[in-house]
Amino acid sequence: MNKSSFLETLLDGAEVEWKPLGDLEDSQVVKLGRGNVISKKSLVDNPGNYPVYSSSATRNGEFGRNGKYMFDDERITWSIDGGGRFFYRSAHLYSVTNVCGWMKVLKQDELNTRFLYHVLSGAWEGKVFDYIKKAHPSIIRNEYEIPIPCPENPEKSLAIQAEIVRILDTFTELTTELTTELTARTKQYNYYRDQILTFEEGEVEWKTMEEVGEFIRGKRFTKSDYTDNGIRAIHYGEIYTHYGTSTTEAISQVRPELAPTLKYAEPKDVVIASVGETVEEVGKAVAWLGNENVAIHDDSYAFRSSMNPVFVSHYLQTARFTSEKEKHVSRGKVKRLLINGISKMRIPIPYPNDPEKSLAEQARIVAILDKFDTLTHSISEGLPREIELRQKQYEYYRDLLLNFPKPEPQTEIVA
Repeated sequence: MNKSSFLETLLDGAEVEWKPLGDLEDSQVVKLGRGNVISKKSLVDNPGNYPVYSSSATRNGEFGRNGKYMFDDERITWSIDGGGRFFYRSAHLYSVTNVCGWMKVLKQDELNTRFLYHVLSGAWEGKVFDYIKKAHPSIIRNEYEIPIPCPENPEKSLAIQAEIVRILDTFTELTTELTTELTARTKQYNYYRDQILTFEEGEVEWKTMEEVGEFIRGKRFTKSDYTDNGIRAIHYGEIYTHYGTSTTEAISQVRPELAPTLKYAEPKDVVIASVGETVEEVGKAVAWLGNENVAIHDDSYAFRSSMNPVFVSHYLQTARFTSEKEKHVSRGKVKRLLINGISKMRIPIPYPNDPEKSLAEQARIVAILDKFDTLTHSISEGLPREIELRQKQYEYYRDLLLNFPKPEPQTEIVA
């Protein structure tokens, strides 16, 4: 698809007018607003199945569900505290919290909501937010300009908008289908993992983790310590956002002069996050299979034992371990798993009286789970990689299709 020729054909000589979002609001084409205060307690007090959206970047921004709703129409929402991401909300029953802005198209005969969403999520997403930080609706309306093709002919304008939406939605639908498939596979993998790591009485010996190995707590480093050429490091937050059950490479590096003060995971240690926003995040683990020591943050532990580290990492994600872990996780805004809690949790030891046979059985289980895990979670293979490629393809065509010409600035002629 040639950018210039396609746009020229699509516009067919029509002009494009860039209108500030505030002008569109003043002329009642769109309306901007802010969500309501919705606490976690209210979700408990008013149980139900209506989604509540907040600033979270996960689960499509879903904060929780309750028995009330604010909207039953299509709108665009975004994070006021600077998340830099826009969401399209379809005409289902839902609510948004007060850290979200919302936008509704009032005149559907002039502006296509999906077209507006693609414009916002393309040309502007993450850019203005980097500078504004607080993306309040009153700021948004003065910062954004929206391209309106053929403004003097609303019917033709909507036809052009609809064609762009049709093309871009084809890519987003494919990504959605792949994401749905990934969700189904993840559930299947979790079920299969839990089944294979569920042992009958007498098949294994259950020992506390402190009986099996030792814990080494990391040492604090901050974002200001990051560098492009330094000591390889694993930050606790990366364990549940960037790593799978094992890794041979660390994605971050910190300043070399910190070396004497840092704490390290050795090869075949299991690095465990001790802090997270949810119970699921706390206790997430990654087996360190690199060839050298790696620095770890103080909100994580290195678990050192003679067990297969990937076997341990897989087990720490099971429903059984999660159920036991919940008893030891603090219930504040930030969830925390202390050493005296995790050290008392139990882990299965196959053939405990025969170390060689035990390691062989652990390796057999790991080989089975790793194959399934790769297809489900790998960013270089399987569905995650395919989703990433489709997303990049969508972004390419979005930028191409929405690259409307802008008028040249007028130069004042001085006599």
